[in-house]
Amino acid sequence: MAEELSELLREFDEVMEDFERGPGCQYQQHLEELKRKVGQSVYDSGIDELESASTSPGSSLNSSEEHLNTPADTYPTKAKLGDTQELEEFIADLDKALEGVEALAMDQKGYRRGSFQSATSDEDMLEIPGTSVDFSMADDDPPLDREMGGFSSYNGGGMNGTSSMMDFLEEPLPGVGTYEDFNTIDWVREKSRDRDRHREITNRSKESTWALLHSVSDAFSGWLLMLLIGLLAGSLAGLIDISAHWMTDLKEGVCLAGFWFNHEHCCWKSNTTFTDRDKCPEWKSWSQLILGHGEGAFAYILNYFMYVIWALMFSLLAVLLVKGFAPYACGSGIPEIKTILSGFIIRGYLGKWTLVIKTITLVLAVSSGLSLGKEGPLVHVACCCGNILCHLFTKYRKNEAKRREVLSAAAAAGVSVAFGAPIGGVLFSLEEVSYYFPLKTLWRSFFAALVAAFTLRSINPFGNSRLVLFYVEFHTPWHLLELVPFILLGIFGGLWGAFFIRSNIAWCRRRKTTRLGKYPVLEVFVVTAITALLAFPNEYTRMSTSELISELFNDCGILDSSKLCEYVNDFNSTKGDDLPDRAAGPGVYTAMWQLALALIMKVFITIFTFGMKVPSGLFIPSMAVGAIAGRLLGVAMEQLAFYHHDWAIFSGWCSPGADCITPGLYAMVGAAACLGGVTRMTVSLVVIMFELTGGLEYIVPLMAAAMTSKWVADAIGREGIYDAHIRLNGYPFLEAKEEFSHKTRAMDVMRPRKNDPPLTVITQDTMTVEDVEGVVTSTTYSGYPVVVSRASQRLVGFVLRRDLIISIENARKKQDGIVSTSIICFTDYCPPLPPSSPSVLKLRSILDLSPFTVTDETPMEIVVDIFRKLGLRQCLVTHNGKLLGIITKKDVLKHIAQMANQDPDSILFN
Repeated sequence: MAEELSELLREFDEVMEDFERGPGCQYQQHLEELKRKVGQSVYDSGIDELESASTSPGSSLNSSEEHLNTPADTYPTKAKLGDTQELEEFIADLDKALEGVEALAMDQKGYRRGSFQSATSDEDMLEIPGTSVDFSMADDDPPLDREMGGFSSYNGGGMNGTSSMMDFLEEPLPGVGTYEDFNTIDWVREKSRDRDRHREITNRSKESTWALLHSVSDAFSGWLLMLLIGLLAGSLAGLIDISAHWMTDLKEGVCLAGFWFNHEHCCWKSNTTFTDRDKCPEWKSWSQLILGHGEGAFAYILNYFMYVIWALMFSLLAVLLVKGFAPYACGSGIPEIKTILSGFIIRGYLGKWTLVIKTITLVLAVSSGLSLGKEGPLVHVACCCGNILCHLFTKYRKNEAKRREVLSAAAAAGVSVAFGAPIGGVLFSLEEVSYYFPLKTLWRSFFAALVAAFTLRSINPFGNSRLVLFYVEFHTPWHLLELVPFILLGIFGGLWGAFFIRSNIAWCRRRKTTRLGKYPVLEVFVVTAITALLAFPNEYTRMSTSELISELFNDCGILDSSKLCEYVNDFNSTKGDDLPDRAAGPGVYTAMWQLALALIMKVFITIFTFGMKVPSGLFIPSMAVGAIAGRLLGVAMEQLAFYHHDWAIFSGWCSPGADCITPGLYAMVGAAACLGGVTRMTVSLVVIMFELTGGLEYIVPLMAAAMTSKWVADAIGREGIYDAHIRLNGYPFLEAKEEFSHKTRAMDVMRPRKNDPPLTVITQDTMTVEDVEGVVTSTTYSGYPVVVSRASQRLVGFVLRRDLIISIENARKKQDGIVSTSIICFTDYCPPLPPSSPSVLKLRSILDLSPFTVTDETPMEIVVDIFRKLGLRQCLVTHNGKLLGIITKKDVLKHIAQMANQDPDSILFN
């Protein structure tokens, strides 16, 4: 007995020495083996009575799994051991040592109680063909802001040296640690990797001058990248603006002085520019060019025919290019940009071909006269520029979290060049599209937007030396009582936004679920033909939408020849004076009827246009609807004040001969209201509008209309148009603005559920290569929990399916002795095998030893908050350290949909 005890003590000392050199879960197993040996030794010595009445000696000593859970007090006590006091003390010490080893192993390897850590991977979004994968384990949300390092370190996931979270390969295998298509990045790991990289560069900077220069260039690379993005985005935006203006006017005629001039540029030198725009001698309509005259019914029919033919040619060429070369170039792009910025991967969506085709087809789509705009697609174009330029810099090329910081800045640059609103672009990126927006990204977004706006201003595509699209030159003050019609416009904008979202989503769902979606070219042809046929007879729908908004925002002066300005003039006023409210002439009434018809057409045709297989933005069409409604209300208020200035509502501030009502201001407020009702933007919308128009003194009316439209639209439906399209496409976007208040627990959402097959797991050191390959081929999950054994279900870590496949294939090719019967070991310690056994395949380097875990009783509101703020791909559910199930991002989204009485099957991806 003494010899056995001495041998056990020596073995105990060896185990503890090994543990001090490198703590790990395998040493815990060594101590458990010692426990079994001690119990067996006591049993062999004839001491076979245990204090626990519920446990027989044979079962407790012969069943290792049950004996592991035997309490210390069930071992023989002093009274029964008699002269084996030394053995009893050794057992007690062994129990204490085992508890200490468990605590240390859990602490150092990320199993700290309350820990939440996630597995991870990486991705390249540029022109890499995607593979078909299962989307049952992925996610979408970014982590908390700057100080997340302290959080993850506290919870066992801090990467003080990357190996503390995952023991990376010294020479990473190609593909290991990368992401599959339609999967989600791991924000925690990506940010931890970047911190490790930055720490290493900082430490090396003290070693040599070259290392110091490398550190400086690394710090400067972000600003250089922003400069390049701004330059490229501004240049492309200028090219698109110039081309679109020329091709839009090409539907109506051509400039003889130079066919590359649009109508406005062609007539710059003409003396008839202000008095009669259509009689510019250098500009010829198609009837004048072909027939030699522009009067008569036949000339009208010929112009009508050429307008429709050019519109059809432009739209058909656009849809054919999109369908044939870059299917991702269609639509607005903002829903997908939001999803990508939240961590989702859509390969090729921000690639070279998408950039080229979207740039070309955007010009064609806008020129065709369809009810769409270029502002949303310009955000997509700018993000393509950002993604492509990221490949010039290693720290952005190899880190998906850093790349998304760049894409956030690129989105700001896109809005900056779309509206000429750099500050609004930064706020738009922050409020609407970005999910992770640290302070340094704010400054870099500001710089990228500044450079992009400066580049666009240098190109001067509008030819007026101004950056903004719809600059207003009136500064007439507004009265407090006008807030009433402004709020009415906000109500209209909210109602229009809710109506548009529901109608458009219903039509797009029908397109996806019926045969209509199989014929995108036919759909574009029909919609374009209807739009062109209805648009030409009405001069306010025939002109481009941007030109229409500009005219609606305008305040009438003496030299304006538009029908909107055909008032009964007071010739005592001079050009420099603010013209008083005047009686409307026949032209104004005609314009009102035409605008009313244009409003009806825009309201309905935009529903069918947005979402077709051509680049299509929604900002300008929404603003046009609101601007028309606002102008109609503004003219009505103006005439009411003119004829009834003695009414109580006008007394005291609107005297006869005064300029009381500005219809252009009402058009501005209406545009903001409708755009806010559709997109649900607030702060960024107001800033964009006053940058867009230069009307700084009209912020309060814009704010009132924007807030009212959002409240009204939210009362009808909580989702904006972009969030609705994200849900329609099944993207795994977890909205951070919505609160989850339902009383459910993690066990209610986790899989497997009742009557489901058991959770698929991989054991840490008992499965062969053939066994693991069988698990991978028979299931479609993106990853698997690794446990000590199937019986104990004690969690060890989490391994990704992609990493398993790549590592096994690489080992077969490059490592001798790896066959189908080789044992796969996910720990440093592998169990001893007979000499004739094949080589062991060690895969600890691909195992995430600190997956995020919650208990089965954790409220789902906490789980949802964790997924939102930490960007998890999946979360494992345990009970007293035993693995029970898994919750993926898809499970969370489906649960939220069920709680909101929505279709959970609409969530297609994880």
